[in-house]
Amino acid sequence: MTSHHRWTCTAESDLIEIEEYPAMTTFAEPAATVPAAPASGAPADLLARLRAAVAAHPARTAVHAADGSLDFAALDRRTAALAAALRARGVRRGDKVGVHLARTLDLPVALLAVWRAGAAYVPLDPAYPAERISFMAADAGLAAVVSAEAAPPVPAGVPVLRPDAASEAAEADDFVPDPLDSAYVIHTSGSTGRPKGVEVPHGAVADLAAGLEQAGAYRPEPSVVAWNASVSFDASVQQWIRICRGDTLVVVDDARRADPVRLAALLAEHAVTDLDLTPSHWQLLREQLTGAAVPRLFMGGEPVPERTWRELADGGIDAFNLYGPTECTVDAITAPITGPGPHLGEPLAGVRVHLLDERLRPVTGAGQVGELYLAGPGLAHGYAGQPGLTAGRFVADPFATVPGARMYRTGDQARRSAEGLLEYVGRVDRQVKLRGFRIELGEVEHALAALDGVTAAAVTVHEPAPGDTRLAAYVTGTATPAELLAELRRTLPAHLVPAGVTVLEAMPLTPNGKVDHRALPVPAAEAAPEAVGGGVAEQVAEVWRTVLGVPEVLPADDFLSLGGHSLAALRVVHLLRRKLNVELQLRHLLDAADLGAFTEAVQRAAAAGPAAARPALTARRPAVR
Repeated sequence: MTSHHRWTCTAESDLIEIEEYPAMTTFAEPAATVPAAPASGAPADLLARLRAAVAAHPARTAVHAADGSLDFAALDRRTAALAAALRARGVRRGDKVGVHLARTLDLPVALLAVWRAGAAYVPLDPAYPAERISFMAADAGLAAVVSAEAAPPVPAGVPVLRPDAASEAAEADDFVPDPLDSAYVIHTSGSTGRPKGVEVPHGAVADLAAGLEQAGAYRPEPSVVAWNASVSFDASVQQWIRICRGDTLVVVDDARRADPVRLAALLAEHAVTDLDLTPSHWQLLREQLTGAAVPRLFMGGEPVPERTWRELADGGIDAFNLYGPTECTVDAITAPITGPGPHLGEPLAGVRVHLLDERLRPVTGAGQVGELYLAGPGLAHGYAGQPGLTAGRFVADPFATVPGARMYRTGDQARRSAEGLLEYVGRVDRQVKLRGFRIELGEVEHALAALDGVTAAAVTVHEPAPGDTRLAAYVTGTATPAELLAELRRTLPAHLVPAGVTVLEAMPLTPNGKVDHRALPVPAAEAAPEAVGGGVAEQVAEVWRTVLGVPEVLPADDFLSLGGHSLAALRVVHLLRRKLNVELQLRHLLDAADLGAFTEAVQRAAAAGPAAARPALTARRPAVR
């Protein structure tokens, strides 16, 4: 939600000869009146579309953020000024510029200014550890950085500009990108222990916007779009570029994104029409939107569970399921969330989807598993500075009619149902998706193995309860779990830090001497016996122990400090509702300073009487086609 994977499928004919295989591509008819492409058929570049939006509606609100709003005329002035300042500091076509900014008005201004200066942007999330930011900045070879900080953690000698920088020099004409000019470089988790930068061209981003318009996912009239994803993940691209077609962008800051009550209020305040989120995030937000006008939902980052699919489809909620790896420019396939249950849909215009076996032969039989390969104009250039890795994942397309065409090996397995729908099966490697984040387990293992006191390390995924998936680490050596977790938090983003570390005498091995991940034991804390509940206080503590996987909790313990996260918080609330039949909300846990304060909130809820029946989602914002 990774980097970012998004989920969907293709309806292809069951039996097809290899020479007919390219015909499996689906080209949707345009569903919007907004012109997405010039007469030549090539999508208009997004900077040209932005200029058209500014000229047509200069007073329309372009951006809302926690620190204010900008109309399109003001957005144009600010981006032009910063672009001129970047050019004055030597930024030229083809350069890369780091963007090290929080979720404020400055963020979309900086991204557009980098494009107008002729460069590609490289997101550097301030929430990341300084060591990781420094690595990404050095790996990208930045020509400059835009930051609100005077000394961001980037290599010495890289010019740093404030987001309100301007230049007294005469401004050059606006940059008109070639489709092959790089638009951005986003770093994803790497199996070798170092992040890899995926470099995506302008043409692919323009194709993304045009394809979603033709698929009917983007409405023809201007919309109000919530920017929910971190700029470090490719899902953000599909959200923030909406401003280039004249939509209003609502930048969701970190505080409101993490608080379902405040996020729902923000959506209502700005009458948001489109919201992109993971199915996991929807489960946190769902309750707050009960009875309200639900925006059109763009779901990606992880598979949509059967229950969620049925709830949305049966309730008439306007929602799309999306799939596509970072290497194929965010979204390659989309489907309305309707019909028989979770499945993949139709490729966007120009995308070719192949389901192949290990010898690159089409897999056509119902129930047979193959690997998904994607081809078309949405492919990234590859991994910046890593030609060998690029060649291994972007391979020759034997089904293309154009010489030199490539296809991307996704690593995702799928099969075709008896009804002809493609269904996601799993991965061919050790890449996992956790709460929307794409994670290479090898990267976490490399980070652990490099720490003092560790002789061997292994990382796997553990699911102590349905829907509660977490990273579990195992080590041999003399280091303690607390020491290792503290060091990992210093060097890795939060989504790469395991929920716990189990120290083993020795790693279980396969007959050929490799770590046997299937033989790793249940994480130590999960194996601890659970106390039998008594009064309300003891039952609350028991639920915390169960959900967090810890042997003991104290009244002064903080939920997040014990490894809790938003999905775990949701599970706590649901378990206590069922156990105690109380009217309990997620905010009761999120607002509590510690276990003692949360227990008092539960006791007050119990004294207020039994919980009301949970209402169904029935509201639907009218869709405009």
